[in-house]
This record gives sequence, structure tokens and C-alpha cells, in this order.
Amino acid sequence: MSNQRFLLPDVGEGLTEAEIVEWRVGVGDPVAVNQTIVEIETAKSLVELPSPWAGIVSAVLVGQGATVDVGTPIIEIATGAPASDGGPAAAPVAAAPVETGPAAPAPAAETSGSVLVGYGTAEAGSTGRRRRFTAAPAGPTATAAPVAAAPAPVAAPPATALASVPAAPASTAHRVLAKPPVRKLAKDLGVDLAGVPASGPGGIVTREDVLAASAATEPQQLATYPDEPWLASGAVSQGGRQTRVPVKSVRKRTAEAMVASAFTAPHVTEFVTVDVTRTMKLVENLKADRDFADVRVTPLLVAAKAVLLAVRRHPQINASWDDAAQEIVYKHYVNLGIAAATPRGLVVPNIKDANTLDMLGLARAIADLTATARAGRTTPGDMSDGTFTITNVGVFGIDTGTPILNPGEAGILAFGAIRRQPWVHKDKIKPRWVTQLALSFDHRLVDGELGARFLSDVARVLEDPARGLVWG
Repeated sequence: MSNQRFLLPDVGEGLTEAEIVEWRVGVGDPVAVNQTIVEIETAKSLVELPSPWAGIVSAVLVGQGATVDVGTPIIEIATGAPASDGGPAAAPVAAAPVETGPAAPAPAAETSGSVLVGYGTAEAGSTGRRRRFTAAPAGPTATAAPVAAAPAPVAAPPATALASVPAAPASTAHRVLAKPPVRKLAKDLGVDLAGVPASGPGGIVTREDVLAASAATEPQQLATYPDEPWLASGAVSQGGRQTRVPVKSVRKRTAEAMVASAFTAPHVTEFVTVDVTRTMKLVENLKADRDFADVRVTPLLVAAKAVLLAVRRHPQINASWDDAAQEIVYKHYVNLGIAAATPRGLVVPNIKDANTLDMLGLARAIADLTATARAGRTTPGDMSDGTFTITNVGVFGIDTGTPILNPGEAGILAFGAIRRQPWVHKDKIKPRWVTQLALSFDHRLVDGELGARFLSDVARVLEDPARGLVWG
């Protein structure tokens, strides 16, 4: 039997870290190849990771709720194959005395190139950046090799050995080890770090340690919020006037992307008010059509089709700005993004090659996209390489807004609420269905004329969907 260490992989788009949401297996459980062993949450989505080996779980190295860097060992699986992948590190392991127990296979795992099914090869972690989390499982597994290599009497452990030395509060009493954010949290909660038991590697006080200490001294400090789930992971200040919730996962990635977009691309927004009465009639007709019986038909479907037709007539808007190469990249396909509000934050999955779909295919694609997003199962690939986005603010009763561009795209359309309003139609004031559209675009790529023509064409199709037959 040999222990294989499973390293947290990069599941797409160069992600650097992920949170362990739920372990699907425990120590002693048998696993098969491609069996889901853990669910992680990246900055973009929830992802289920399969096992690349068959065997028995010998150790779970990272607890649920921990945020770890890509390349960090998170689980060990004992396989039936002999440990033959060790390379140069195999000799010291074989020479270790029997009394030291099983030797740590970490060097072998980091150089073995084991393939995670569906995600490619996990390479050795880079030493250029200090990891947020260093796995240091208790017991002889992680410490056998260092002990065999350094049998000298134990003195004060060197700083470089912190990752392999159990937490020892007595040795660090002169200075509590904690990262700046943890120190700030402790100060805000009124927690004395000197009295906090450290659970981090090398005796580092973690955020969880501070929260646990705060909860012990003030039980209401970590109150539950059944009606306010966005506060569930936060810490309440003394007096209950504030709740601090860590920024991570989708919310963190969204914030980073929006800030980068807002301060990189010069935004311009144009608006138009449209009579969409004929679009509403088309929606009712499609709902009665037997071909559309198994899909949900909404005005968003017609708006999406209108955008695709307008992109065909104005392909310059379907582009991105490559600042590093100082080039404009024109896309000959349309990956249409639909902004979706989920419990984890805003995500923008896109319909690949939406320009090739007919009305029914587009309706099914939108339905699948939104259902997957709300279930939290959108993959990083679903959100990559978008070319244009629609944000449907009308579902919240909002008339319009000034949307921020999705990074790497030149345009985004805000589709407002459709309301029954008095409207001049054929020289008479009549009640009509009216909506507002707002187009934000990157002024480096799209000038005012192009933006106006594009927005006008979207409005014309919504005003008279029959134009789509001519333009299509």
C-alpha cells in the first residue's frame, strides 16, 4: 500500500485558491476512480472534485471551511500500488527506521504529475508566494521524514520548520503569531491574542481561533441569522451594532472584476425608451406554441435575440481590448452572457456560440443557464470568454441603470421593467407596454455613433419583432 496525496487543482482560469465546502468521504472510506470526494467553492462557482485513484482514505488534511491555495495537499488516499513514484525522495523514505511510522509522501506527490480526471495535471506548488494554508496533519505521517533527518536534541525550533512543528504556545509567548487581518479582527472583537489557543501551522492564530475565543467570552458573538443568511458567517461586534463578514468566493471575485473594469475601461452609457407591445404579443404567442411548451418564454428571450441581430449588423461592438499587446480583438462568435443573481452573489455565465441558435434553441439555453446558476453549479468554463452581456434588472421592478462592463467585453445591455403606460401611438394616447434600455460600452472600442446605432437596432427589434425576420 502507498499513500497518494491529492493536491488542490486549478479548476480553470488561473484560480489560486478555493474553500473546502464539504467532504464527501472520511478517513477509512473506500473511494473509486472518478468518485466525488470533495466539493470546493472557488471565486466563481461550486466544483465537485473526483478522485484520480482507487483506494482507502487514510487522512483528510484540510477541514471544511478552510481556504487553501492551489497545489496544497488536501487528502491522502492509500492505494494498492507500490510507492514507485517517489523519484529521488524515495530513498530517504525507505531508509527511515520502522519505528517512525509511514513516511510522508509529499515530495513524491508534488513531482508525480498525477492527473485529476477532467482537470489536467497538477504541478508542484510555486515557492514564489507564501501560501495561505499549509497542511500539517497530526501524527507521524507528516513529521517522520524531518525527525529521521534531524535526530539532534530538540532546542528552539528554527523559523523554517514552523510548518512541521505542532503548535506550541509556550515557545511563542513573547510574540503571538497572527496575520494582520486576524490581529485587526481580534482588536475589533475585543479579543486578547495572547490568550487565544493557536490552531494554525507553527502556532499561528487563525481567524477561526479568534472567532472561537470571542464566542467563548460572549456567546451571542456568533449568533445565527435564519432570516438573514448573508450574516451567517460573520462576527458580531460587542453591543451588536456591527457584523463583519469575510469577503471571499464569488463576492470577492465580483468585486475585483468590477473595480478592474470600472477603472480600466472608460464607460459610456446611452438610454432609450421603447414601446414593446408587439414583443409582449409575441411572447404570448410563443407560450401557446407547442414547440415552446417545455421552455419558459419571457421578454428576455426576445431581447437576447434582438441583441444577437444587432451584433450581426454591428460586429465592431463584439470585441475586446488587449492592453498588453495593444491590439483590438474582434470576435467572430457571440458568447452571450446573462447576469444571474444567486445566493452566493452575481455570476455571469454565457451561452456559447449563441449567434448560431434559433429562437427555440436560445430559449432552452437561457433556461439551462439560469437553472444551473441558481443551483450554484456554474463552472468556470461557463463564465469564460464572454463577448457581450445582458443584465435583466427589470425582474426586480427597476426601470434602468448604468451597468458596469464584464471584464474583457465591450458592451452590456440593461433590460428594464416592462410597464403599462400611456403612449402616443398612431397620433392617439393609448396604454402600451413600455420599457427602457441602457447600453454601457467601452469608449476605447465603441464610439458614440456605433453605440447609438447598436442600441437603436435592439430597440427596433423589440418594438417590431418582425424586423428580425428581415435582418435574420
